[in-house]
Amino acid sequence: MTSVKKQLFGVSVLSRSQQGENWARSLSVVLFHGPESLKSCCLSSDAAPPVLSSFLLKFIQRMTSRHWCAVPILFLSKALANIPRCKALGIEGLLALRDVLQCTMITHQILLRGAAQCYLLQTAMNLVDVEKVSLSDVSTFLMSVRQEECLGRQTSLWTELCDWLRVNESCFRRASIGSSTGLHETSTLNAYVKSLVQEYIKSPAWDRGEKCCMPDWFEAKLVALMVLLAVDVEGMRSQYSEKRRTQNVLRIFLDPLLDALVKFGTNAYMPLLRTDRCLQLLLKLLHTCLLKGSSSQDDEVFTLLQNFILSTSESISEFILRRLTMNELNSISDLDRCRLYLMVLTELINLHLKVGWKRGNPIWRVISPLKNASMLHLQEMDSGQEPTLGRQIQGVVSMASLAMVCEATDQKPELQLDSLDAGPMGRLLCSLPLNQTLQKPRTDGESSFSEESSSSQGWGKIVAQYIHDRWVCLSFLLKKYHTLIPTSEGEILEPILPAVQMPERTLQSALEALTILPSDQVLPVFHCMKILVPKLLTSFESLCIESFDLAWKIISSLSNTQLIFWSNLKAFVQFVFDTKVLTIAAKIKGQAYFKIKEIMYKIIEMSAIKTGVFNILITYCCKSWIVSASNVSQGSLSSAKNYSELVLEACIFGTVFRRDQRLIQDVQTFVENLGHNCAANIVIENTKREDHYVRICAIKFLCLLDGSNMSHKLFMEDLAIKLLDKDELVSKSRTRYYVNSQQHRVKNRIWQTLLVLFPRFDQNFLNRIIDRIFQAGFVNNQASIKYFIEWIIILILHKFPQFLLKFWDCFSYGEENLKTSICTFLSVLSHLDIITENIPEKKLILKQALIIVLHWCFNHNFSIRLYALIALKKIWGMCKALHVEELDALTSVIESSLNQVENMQGAGNAKKNWQRIQEHFFFAAFHPLKDYCLETIFYILPRLSGLVEDEWISIGKFTKFTDIPLDAGFQWYRSPTHLCELKPGDWAQQDIGSNSGEADNQSEWTDVQKKIIPWKNNVPDLDLELVFQDRAAKLGKSISRLIVVASLIDKPTNLGGLCRTCEVFGASALAVGNLQCIRDRQFQHLSVSAEQWLPLVEVRPPQLIDYLQQKKAEGYTIVGVEQTVKSVDLTQYCFPEKSLLLLGNEHEGIPANLIQQLDVCVEIPQQGIIRSLNVHVSGALLIWEYTRQQLLRHGVPAARSSGLI
Repeated sequence: MTSVKKQLFGVSVLSRSQQGENWARSLSVVLFHGPESLKSCCLSSDAAPPVLSSFLLKFIQRMTSRHWCAVPILFLSKALANIPRCKALGIEGLLALRDVLQCTMITHQILLRGAAQCYLLQTAMNLVDVEKVSLSDVSTFLMSVRQEECLGRQTSLWTELCDWLRVNESCFRRASIGSSTGLHETSTLNAYVKSLVQEYIKSPAWDRGEKCCMPDWFEAKLVALMVLLAVDVEGMRSQYSEKRRTQNVLRIFLDPLLDALVKFGTNAYMPLLRTDRCLQLLLKLLHTCLLKGSSSQDDEVFTLLQNFILSTSESISEFILRRLTMNELNSISDLDRCRLYLMVLTELINLHLKVGWKRGNPIWRVISPLKNASMLHLQEMDSGQEPTLGRQIQGVVSMASLAMVCEATDQKPELQLDSLDAGPMGRLLCSLPLNQTLQKPRTDGESSFSEESSSSQGWGKIVAQYIHDRWVCLSFLLKKYHTLIPTSEGEILEPILPAVQMPERTLQSALEALTILPSDQVLPVFHCMKILVPKLLTSFESLCIESFDLAWKIISSLSNTQLIFWSNLKAFVQFVFDTKVLTIAAKIKGQAYFKIKEIMYKIIEMSAIKTGVFNILITYCCKSWIVSASNVSQGSLSSAKNYSELVLEACIFGTVFRRDQRLIQDVQTFVENLGHNCAANIVIENTKREDHYVRICAIKFLCLLDGSNMSHKLFMEDLAIKLLDKDELVSKSRTRYYVNSQQHRVKNRIWQTLLVLFPRFDQNFLNRIIDRIFQAGFVNNQASIKYFIEWIIILILHKFPQFLLKFWDCFSYGEENLKTSICTFLSVLSHLDIITENIPEKKLILKQALIIVLHWCFNHNFSIRLYALIALKKIWGMCKALHVEELDALTSVIESSLNQVENMQGAGNAKKNWQRIQEHFFFAAFHPLKDYCLETIFYILPRLSGLVEDEWISIGKFTKFTDIPLDAGFQWYRSPTHLCELKPGDWAQQDIGSNSGEADNQSEWTDVQKKIIPWKNNVPDLDLELVFQDRAAKLGKSISRLIVVASLIDKPTNLGGLCRTCEVFGASALAVGNLQCIRDRQFQHLSVSAEQWLPLVEVRPPQLIDYLQQKKAEGYTIVGVEQTVKSVDLTQYCFPEKSLLLLGNEHEGIPANLIQQLDVCVEIPQQGIIRSLNVHVSGALLIWEYTRQQLLRHGVPAARSSGLI
C-alpha cells in the first residue's frame, strides 16, 4: 500500500464511519482486523517517518471535522492508542488531539466519553515527540481531559502518565521567555511546577481591587493537577534512585500558597484576586486528590496535604467569617465569592471530621458568630428600610451561610453544634415568608445596577437562589422538629415555629415555590414535601394529590436534562413513594392511592425510553420495605402487598432496544468489562442504570423475605398469583410467538421469578395454584420456558409427593389436545429419581410411571416417542436398581426395545436425534436440586436454551448490586455442578408452531411413519439431485458437485439471478428459503426459466444448521462468503470438489450461529472504497472461481470449455 493509498484509506474510513448504525462494517478493517490493521498500516516498510506523521495528523484532524457518535470515536481512539510508541506528532498533533477532546465528544455518553479520553491520552503519550512540545503544552493539553471522567489519582492511567513524565522530563522542549505563560521553563518537572505555583499566587496585573470579578477556575485546575502529578512522579523516582521524602517536595511546591493562606486572617489589605486564587487552588488540590478512584486511606500525599491545610484553617476561617458577615460582599459579582467561601468552609469541616471533630477547633469557633451575624442581617432586611444593592446582596449571602450550616449539620450530626437549637434561628426562619422575593434594589450613585446586572446572572436567578436556601433551612428544621408537626391545623393556637406547626400552610407554600423556582433549585422543596405529606395525607388528601401532580410535571419535563434530572427524580421518588405515604394511602384507599399507582406506571412507561428511571423507583421501595421488615416483626409488608404490582413489573421488566440503542448498550458493557484496565470505570460512578438491575433488585428483595413471617408469606403468595395471571394473559394475547420475542422474554422472566419464590410456598398455597402450573405445561411454549415449568413441577413433586395423583391426571387428556406438549410431562418423568428421593415405598409409583411411559412410546409422533423413550430408560434403570419383581414380565420386552434403539443402524435422523436427546443438558447433566441457584436460573439455563444474550444475567451483576445486601452465608448464588461448563447443544424442546408461528417449519417432528426429507417434504421419496443429473446427462450438460445455499437471501431479484448463474455454471443444487419464490415475476424475469433445469431445494432458515451438518456428514466442505478476521482471500483458496457455498443475507450477512458451522470463510479482494458487493455478484464470483478451478483440475482450459461464455 503506497502512502497515498494509506491517506485515502484513512479519509474514506473516517468519512463513512460517521454513520452511527453502519460504523461496524465500514470500520471492520481498522477495528476488528485490528487495531492491528492500523498498526500494520503505520509500520509498513514504505511508511517513512514524515509520511507516517502526516497520515496520523490528517487522521486525527479528520476526527474533528464533523459531529460524531460515541461508538466510532471510542474505537478509533482505541486503535490510535494501540499504535506502538513512535515520535510521530508534534505540537500540531497535540492541538488536534485537544480539539477532539474539547469539540467532538461533548454530547457523548459519559462512560464512552471517559473511555475515549483514556485512549486519546494514551495516544498522546505514545505518539507525541516530547522534544517538540514543552511542559506548558502538555499541561494545557491535560486540561482538555476531564479529570472527573478518566484521570483519577491511583488509577492505571494516572500511573502511566506519571511514568511518562518521569521518563521524558529532561527531554521536553524549553519554552521561550516570551511564551504565553510568562515563565522561563526549565527542563525538570519540579522546577516547572514550582515556578508555576509561584506565578499563580502572585497578584495578576489586571487586579482592579474590590470591583473585579472572581477569576476563572482554569488556572487553579491546571496548577493543582500539575502539583499532584509532580508529587506522584517524585514518589516513583524515589523507587529508582535516592529516597527523597514526598513531604519535602510537596512543601516546596505549596510554600507560596501556605504563606499566603496564613496571612488571610491578619493581612486585611491582601489583594482580593490573590485571595480568590489561593482559595480556588486549595479547593482544586483537595478535589483532585480525592477524586473517585483515589483513596484517602494510606495516601501519603493526601495526609500531608490535609495537615498543611489544617495548619492554616484558623486564618482561613477568620477571613471567611469577616468576608461573609461584615458587609464586604455587596455586588452581584461577589455572590460567586460567597459560594467559593462556603465551599472552602465545607471542605474544612470535612477535614476536621476526618482527623476527629473536637469542640473548640477553629471551624467550630466561627460557626456561632456566622449564624448570629447572618440572622442579624436577615432581620435588618425585614425592617422596612429601602433596599439597596449592598443590603440585598448581604441578605442573600446570609441566607446562603445559614443554609450551608444547616446542610453540614444535617449530613454530619457528629458536629454537635450547640448553637443550632430551636431558639432565635428557628423562630426567625419559621417566621419569614417562605417564598419572599427580593425587591430589585435601587441604583446607587457610585455604580449602575443595570450595567452590572447586564454582565451577571440576572436578578431573577439571585432571587431563586435566595428562596432555594430558604427552603434548605426549612428542610433542616422540619427534620429536626418533625415531632412537633401536627396532623391538622386546629391543634396549635399560638405556634412557636409557624412553618413547622402549620404544615398545611407550609405545603401550600411549597407548591407555590415549585411554580417559581427553576428546575435545578427544587430539591429542598421536595425534601420538605417528603416530611409534610405523610402528616397531611389523611386530612388534606386533595392538597397532597396536587403536590404529587405538580412534582411529576416537573420531573417529566426534565427527561432530557441529564445534569439535574436524576437528582430530582431520586428526591421525587423518596417523597411520593415514602413508606409512610404508601402505608397511609393504602389504608384509606382514597384518590391518593390511585394517583400513586398512576405515577408508578408513568415511571415504568418513561423507563422504556430512558434507561435507569425504573431502577431508582424499585431500589428505593425495596430498600425501604426491607428496613421496615427488619424493624417490625409482624405486618411489616402488609402495606407493600397493596403495591405488589410494582414488584411484578420489576420482575418482568426489560426493554427490547432498537439497533442503535443496543449498540450503545453493548459497547458500554464492553467498556465495563475492561475493568481496572480502563480508568473511566474507576473514576465514573457506576449508576447501575441497566435494565438488568431492575430485575436483580426485585429478585434480591424476594430472596430476603421470610416464609415463616405471615406478612412476607402473604406478599409472596399475592405476587405469585399475579405472576400466573400475567403468564395466562401473555399466552392468550398470542398463542404462537417467536423465539426471543417480547412475549417469550416476559414469560421467561415470570417463570424465573416463580422458581425463586418456590421454596417459600407451603402445601396449602400450592393446592391453590398447582392446577394452573400443570395447565401452563400444556401451552405452546419456547424451550427455555418449558425447562422452567418442568423444573418447578419436579421441585413441587419432590417436596410434596402427594401432588403425584394430579400429575398422573395430566397424561389422561385426549391425544389430539396434548399434541407434543406431553413432552413437558415426559421430561418431568425422566427425573423420577429426584421426585421419589424422599419416598420410602417407590414401587407403586414406578409401576404407574412405567405404564404411562410405555403407552406414549407407541405414539405416532416421533418427538413424543423420543421423550417417552428417554423417560423409559431412566425409569427402567430405577426398576432394575430396586428389583421390582412385579415388572419382571416386562423385562425382555423393555430391554430388547431399549437395545434396539441404542443399536439403531444407519445415518438417519432417528439415530442422531436419539443420541442428541440423551446428550442434552436437561437429561444428562442437570440436577434439579443441586443446580437450584440464581446462576442457573438467570444465566446458565437461559444460555443453554438459546435465549438471546440480553436475557443472560451473570452472577457477577447480582454481587455487584449492593443496594440490596444478602447475608454473607447466602448459598443461592453459584451452581456447584459442572452445568456452567456446558455449551448450548443443537437440541431444544419445542412445541408445534412455537418457533415462528408456522406449523410447516416444524413438520419434521409431526409424523415419521414414512421417510422424511425435511428439505423437500412434498416429494419425499425422490432424490432430486439424481433426477436433475439424469436430465442434464441426457442433454449433454456437465454437472459439478457444488451446492449453493441462498436460504438467507430475501430479494427475488437476487434469487433469480443466482438461479440463472448456478444453472449456467452447472451447480448441482440451489437451496432457497421458500420454493414459492419461483412464482415471483421478478424472480422469473431474472432466472429466464433456469429453475426448470436446476435442482431447487427448500431449506428454511431455522433448518439450516441441520442441513449443513447433514452435508458435512456427506463429505461437503462448508464455505461461507463473509468478511471475518480469519477470512481467506478468494485468489488464494482452493475449492474442494464437494463444496457447499453459503451466502449471507443482503443486510445482515451470515448470522453468528451459522458462522460457527462453516469450515472456511472466503472474502473477495477489493480495491475500491465501497466495502461490500451485491450478494448475487459475490455468489457469481465464487461460483465462477469454483468452476474455473475444477476445469483446470480436470485438464480443461477455462477459455476453451464448451458451453461457457
